[in-house]
Amino acid sequence: MSAAGRPITRSARRIVVKVGSSTLTRDGELRKRVFTNLARQISQLCEQGRDVVLVTSGAIAAGSHELGWDHPGRSIPEKQAAAAVGQIGLLELYRRRFATHQRTVAQVLLTRSGLQDRERFLNARHTFLELLKLGVVPIVNENDTVATEEIRFGDNDDLSATIVNLIGADLLIILTDVDGFHEHKPVPGQPMPPLVDVVEKITPEIERAAEGSASEFGRGGMITKVRAARTAALSGAATVLCNGKDREIITKVCSGDRVGTLFLPAERLNSRKHWLAFTTRTRGELIVDAGAVRALRDKGKSLLPAGIVEVRGKFRVGDSVSCVDPEGREIARGLAAYDADDVRRIQGAGTQQIARVLGYSNGNAVIHRDDMVLLAR
Repeated sequence: MSAAGRPITRSARRIVVKVGSSTLTRDGELRKRVFTNLARQISQLCEQGRDVVLVTSGAIAAGSHELGWDHPGRSIPEKQAAAAVGQIGLLELYRRRFATHQRTVAQVLLTRSGLQDRERFLNARHTFLELLKLGVVPIVNENDTVATEEIRFGDNDDLSATIVNLIGADLLIILTDVDGFHEHKPVPGQPMPPLVDVVEKITPEIERAAEGSASEFGRGGMITKVRAARTAALSGAATVLCNGKDREIITKVCSGDRVGTLFLPAERLNSRKHWLAFTTRTRGELIVDAGAVRALRDKGKSLLPAGIVEVRGKFRVGDSVSCVDPEGREIARGLAAYDADDVRRIQGAGTQQIARVLGYSNGNAVIHRDDMVLLAR
């Protein structure tokens, strides 16, 4: 990377900006000046011909403040109620701030379940791309009013990385309340560890350094941001983790300035396989033998019934399932061509027996290679 700057961020044309509650709020109250700075910088990027999607937190925090609470809700119904109250004011503030720059915004509320279905995923993509074509800034949040642990993304860091894949972005900017990623976790009362300039690859050591607690009003922490960077990298996008309290931070990043920590892109998964790996929720597990592991990993083969030794869970045709090796490690996931009960009937059998055992055949593979993504070794 040249000492003169970061060409990879300067040349980005489609950008996802994620801003967290710690940047947008103070003690649950919205910091209006931050909204002003976000709208100004993003509008400037749009004037340059760049596409920008904003992923925002803050609805629960804002709603809690509006309701007079000193906490972000102590139960799921309370959090959902706070989100319903807070989302109105959150989007209205964004709308007014962007309007001063003659820029229209759109609200998009998502849950993981809304994107797990491939058709819905593609419909969402078409909507986003049309909004960007029209010069509109989509403002995205998790639909906390209806989201439960079963259907939520977990945090908006994860959501922002999903949006990167959804729209084919080449840069993710995560705005937080720290300057970037440090060499090891800061310890209260001790000097701040050195800031990492560039992370070429996210290793287990990097993830261990990222472990720590989240803020009271936020769900994420440094580890969720590092994992979002890894997910974005596999979409072919770079990520910059930086301090959102700098009023020019987005402009600096997109000008190629060396601010925050840059996570470089990795070898890109195609969009469909990225969706399989990071957006779908698996509904079951197929325990496979060592021969099947070699066939999947080394030879690029489909998963045949002969290599399956155990079926766990209840899934239907088209559901996402995990392929697990004899040591319990997930090696792949993909879309099942048969439901769980039928896989149990044909596990360990040769392909020529499928039609005889089941009375029908959806093909020789329980998971076809085209419907499968290999996970990290």
